Amino acid sequence: MSQLVQVIRDRITHSPQNKISFAEFMDLALYHPDLGYYSGGNVEIGAGGDFFTSVSLGADLGDLLAVQFAQMWECLSQPQPFILLEMGAGLGDLALDILKAVEGRYPVFYSRLEYWIVEESPALIRRQKEVLKGYPVQWKTWSEIEDNSMVGCCFANELVDAFPVHQVRVEDGELKEVYVTETEAGLTEITGELSTPQLAQYFQEMGVDLLAPDYAKPYQTEVNLAAISWLETVAKKLQKGYLITIDYGYSATRYYNRERSRGTLQCYYQHRRHNNPYINLGQQDITAHVNFTALQHYGQQYGLETLGQTKQAMFLMALGLGEKLNALSSGQFGVEQILQRRDALHQLMDPTGLGGFETLIQGKGLKETEATQPLQGLTVPLF
Repeated sequence: MSQLVQVIRDRITHSPQNKISFAEFMDLALYHPDLGYYSGGNVEIGAGGDFFTSVSLGADLGDLLAVQFAQMWECLSQPQPFILLEMGAGLGDLALDILKAVEGRYPVFYSRLEYWIVEESPALIRRQKEVLKGYPVQWKTWSEIEDNSMVGCCFANELVDAFPVHQVRVEDGELKEVYVTETEAGLTEITGELSTPQLAQYFQEMGVDLLAPDYAKPYQTEVNLAAISWLETVAKKLQKGYLITIDYGYSATRYYNRERSRGTLQCYYQHRRHNNPYINLGQQDITAHVNFTALQHYGQQYGLETLGQTKQAMFLMALGLGEKLNALSSGQFGVEQILQRRDALHQLMDPTGLGGFETLIQGKGLKETEATQPLQGLTVPLF
């Protein structure tokens, strides 16, 4: 932690006006090659870590996603290869669950599948390679993937919320940006002029006027410009196929609600949530909710057509989560196993938790018949 603090101090010292944007600070805290939370190998997921995800509950998410991927392969007339690109694969558990499910249930699809992972963290890549030993997985960098070359599906589960965000604040009737500097008291926030005109343009394109008189004062929030760059990269690499984004977030109107005056930034440390990003540096996760309106809006600009958006609970129910619940009454499980499985499945459905996550599916290069063919995860499940 002290090493990372010194790195940040040095960056501030050598920056113009002795300050860095909050986005640059967050990038160092999470992704510094040696000391960042993700890149430095400090991230732990699950009961013994700082937070848990849908994958922490067992193999069900991967098993159900396999159903959707298999249908997408069918929709694209069974291409060979079908590239399945996971972006930000965590500890590798979701990839393992998906590959096991596809191998066991869809052997022809499995024989035509190429599973790629784009991962920024060398430490996580090492852990992923251990977990996925024996499976035909390839690790790629974006520069190694040719533009307009991929046919298949790119997907990200709880990735976009961890992109570094800019923070903005309304002060004295002006939109200012939040910067990080150092004083005798330590790392401190100050405000200044916007570091890029993209920030003001972003709010114009979202149809949001933070300077309107009915907004709470003071008002502070976030802008995820990194998500826009990410969408552009994915669209460039994908020739034909799909992009699935699963994450927690809101529409633009809910995200920039007039009463949400402190934004959505959150930190997670040993399963405790708080809002101070300047402590536990390199040892805690820092996240912000995702603006799904922005993903749709900018995706459209890059050729990614919105095919549908639904809650994770509805998405997984349409893929067979209900059948998994019904199977618990088949008599083939013991009482303890039934209780554990039921709890895990109910957590995936919980509208106040994981079930309330958004699932956005976008497509590129699809023929009219392919674009209008209903994807199973977007169909309304029958209860």
